[in-house]
Amino acid sequence: MKSIHQHNKDLTYPVQYVKGIGPKRAEALANHNIKTVRDLIYYFPYDYIDLSKVGKIVELRKHADSGEWVTVIGTIRTFDLIGRPPRQRLSVILEDESGTLQLVFFQSVQYFKKAFEVGEIIAASGKVTIFNRHPQIVHPSIDRLSPADDEEGGLQGFLHTRGIVPKYGSSGELQSVNLNIKGFRRIMKATLNEFLQFAEEPLPSSIIDKYKYLPIKQALSSIHFPETQQLLDEARLRLKFDELFSMQLLLALRRQSVKVELPGITFDVKSSLARQLVNSLPFKLTKAQVKVIKEITDDLKSGKPMNRLLQGDVGSGKTIVALIAMLIGIDNGYQTALMAPTEILAEQHFKTLANFLKDLNVNVRLLIGGQGVRIRDDVLEDIRSGAANIVVGTHALIQEHVMFKNLGLVIIDEQHRFGVAQRVALREKGIESLSGGPHPHILVMTATPIPRTLSLTVYGDLDVSTINELPAHRIPIKTILNFESQISSVYRFIREQVNAGRQVYIVYPLVEESEKLDLKAATESYEKLKSEVFTDYRVGLIHGRMSSDEKDNIMTDFEQKKIDILVSTTVIEVGIDVPNASVMVVEHAERLGLSQLHQLRGRVGRGAEQSYCILIAPGWMGRKIKVGSTIPTLDGAEDKKRIAERRLRTMLETLDGFKIAEIDLELRGPGDYFGTRQSGLPALRLANLLTDGDILLSARHEAFQLIDTDPHLRLPEHIVLRKSFDEWMKDALGLLHGG
Repeated sequence: MKSIHQHNKDLTYPVQYVKGIGPKRAEALANHNIKTVRDLIYYFPYDYIDLSKVGKIVELRKHADSGEWVTVIGTIRTFDLIGRPPRQRLSVILEDESGTLQLVFFQSVQYFKKAFEVGEIIAASGKVTIFNRHPQIVHPSIDRLSPADDEEGGLQGFLHTRGIVPKYGSSGELQSVNLNIKGFRRIMKATLNEFLQFAEEPLPSSIIDKYKYLPIKQALSSIHFPETQQLLDEARLRLKFDELFSMQLLLALRRQSVKVELPGITFDVKSSLARQLVNSLPFKLTKAQVKVIKEITDDLKSGKPMNRLLQGDVGSGKTIVALIAMLIGIDNGYQTALMAPTEILAEQHFKTLANFLKDLNVNVRLLIGGQGVRIRDDVLEDIRSGAANIVVGTHALIQEHVMFKNLGLVIIDEQHRFGVAQRVALREKGIESLSGGPHPHILVMTATPIPRTLSLTVYGDLDVSTINELPAHRIPIKTILNFESQISSVYRFIREQVNAGRQVYIVYPLVEESEKLDLKAATESYEKLKSEVFTDYRVGLIHGRMSSDEKDNIMTDFEQKKIDILVSTTVIEVGIDVPNASVMVVEHAERLGLSQLHQLRGRVGRGAEQSYCILIAPGWMGRKIKVGSTIPTLDGAEDKKRIAERRLRTMLETLDGFKIAEIDLELRGPGDYFGTRQSGLPALRLANLLTDGDILLSARHEAFQLIDTDPHLRLPEHIVLRKSFDEWMKDALGLLHGG
């Protein structure tokens, strides 16, 4: 470790030794991941106050109660404590040539009393109110000015009260060491003054010239202390591009490493097993399925590792496409693996595949955590010996003791529930089994349609295939909204459906913050429904806390029609396929996310009969939700009720999973849609995937083109880019080197 005396002054300089910071502040900053000068300079303001015009006191009345921030400059004429503790306040009278203004402080009055001097010139800014017919500002921002600052109009003294003033996020811990909004401004100004000279330009000049971007030094200066609104806008644009460009550069490198540098397995795609399967199907493949199978087989025979995302709405027929790819792998002498996020989904896949393959000579094995030791050892031996052609499992598949003989194809279902690290780990299993030879093919599947801007980030290193049509025999599901007061008519409808030979799901939301309470609610509701409401019917219960065997037995009974009504938590959200189930009732539907509601709805509508999704919401929503009426686009300040209304309205208006995904992204914001932790990508400070799609597409184009021409960033004009990329992306590069 270098001593500080040996450490060159550059952007890697520890913040502790920056003027005005010191050990205590450095410790608080480190807890917010600010450890170097670079970290501090890239800690951008979350908002700004435009104080670019300094007014006269006489003009303040017109700004009263408008909510606008205004700035005035004047001389302190008097100040005095008024009243007695605990309601004591400090009144400061500020005067300019046009009049006087009262500045009022209700907190820390003794501190402020010592802080002012009569005759001192200050700039004060804040929101104007009228008290006793006179203008006042309560707890204003203050800058002390020397006479020279005022006379020459210089900006040196105006850190808090002139121009476009930055607002920095703080916390209790940071405020305890005086790093409040003002404290941040001071240390940021000092840091930029000393260290901005060391910022190197990472972008090639060709990109800066093409898009007319600000140089990096000017962009960093203007994002913190912009002289004009235009400069602030240009700085934001440049730095948003940098963020998205870095992310796309990572994806381009990841894709390059797989497509160009990793050896793949060349499959002969003429498969007798796949042909037998297709001939045995009771339905015809859709045009979309055929198109996607062609894209996959082109990858499998290319000699390069497939790295493809297969997305399609609930019930679009992804499983059969994946199975055809598996059978091609088996015919080429390789094992295949299918990894699912939950045990219940892994078991469902296992049963579905076994059913499709019942007349074919293919050994399918299941590997999950809840199995008995004897079965598990037997499965592990089959995997090791190569006797298992297809292995279905959860993340148990990537544990150390699981050894494949020759894994050639990996299929990952519902990838958004796994991180990139798991994708890499399963591919590594293939390399182990092939003794460092060619890399297995990877196919990632999701029934959660992904908005385009998001797929270009989370899955930007993958080729994308989309199944965009449902099988011809599918009847569209009818979605109905009922309120708690109408529950008896819902129960009447359930009886009609069960009497007609159908089966029903009743789902209670399970939300992490209140999991125990929700489980209790689901269990108590089950008892009530069983003993009081549906006494003539067979009612079952399934939830995530049950053992694997218990869940398996319940689902088997439901599939075999031994249960009429299945009460469940959202454990059945993905993958459960019971064609005879025609009704999905979702209690407290307002508590669930849009994609969750859409996934639950997709559990019905799989048979030949008309299916229904009934959403139960509280009574207060009844007056507000009318199909076809408009709700204005929401912003972050809207309350949860309005967002819940928009979600339920969307469910009533469309069955289109891609449209639902777009609205879900709008409501939740990109940060919540997929955690960047999940995707293995760096977090975005400025860019917004919802609104900055154009910048994203430009950044993607430039990044992929650059990696095509200079795959290792070795050209002289890319040296700084390589250096800054390595510094920014240490965590993400670790994943890249891993996969």
